[in-house]
Amino acid sequence: MAGQLAQYRVVVNWETYQQFTEQFERAIVSQQIFEIDRDRATCSGGQASVDFMLAMIARDHGPDLAERIADTLGIGVMRAGTERQRIPFVTAPGERHPRLNDALQLMKANIEDPLATDEIATLVGISRRQLERLFRQYLGAMPSKYYLNLRLTKARAQLQRTSKSVVQINLACGFSSAAHFLNAYRDRFGVTPREERRNWIEKQRGGVIDEPRGGALIEPR
Repeated sequence: MAGQLAQYRVVVNWETYQQFTEQFERAIVSQQIFEIDRDRATCSGGQASVDFMLAMIARDHGPDLAERIADTLGIGVMRAGTERQRIPFVTAPGERHPRLNDALQLMKANIEDPLATDEIATLVGISRRQLERLFRQYLGAMPSKYYLNLRLTKARAQLQRTSKSVVQINLACGFSSAAHFLNAYRDRFGVTPREERRNWIEKQRGGVIDEPRGGALIEPR
């Protein structure tokens, strides 16, 4: 909020990535595990904190010391900051599916220019039918439906939190047709994009803000 990350590459944890990018548009947010950009350094947390620490030690004191510390800590491979975060989509306590994680990551990273379901399946290394089965099993929706809801959720956040025009948001969320955007948005939220923005502005002026919208975004279903 103080502007200290404006025009810097910055990393935040995947859970707050969506909200952070909408709120701080001047920051260059990446999905890597950590970033060292000039005199700013940020980390996504968790295990990445150790990789970040070792990278800083290697930078300031040499790779040999960093490797000795990694050996002492029992770390087999030191990850570079260029590695991307993995979304730990947990379906039940202790249960995860890496292919589903990868598909969700691809969707979140390709909002403006959406990928086809076949493309996503190819990129994560499974067939389209396998991908659809995973989405039905863990999310109760087909990939295309989930992807659409993800894009509409981002559009809603931009309508509420930015001054971008409806046309700009339409394009930024991967809708090539204004009519398609309007119809899909109304089907999902019960109001048009312009009504959404007007209602949000009226709530702000009246001092009434819907807390869930101002906080973390709920994953679309």
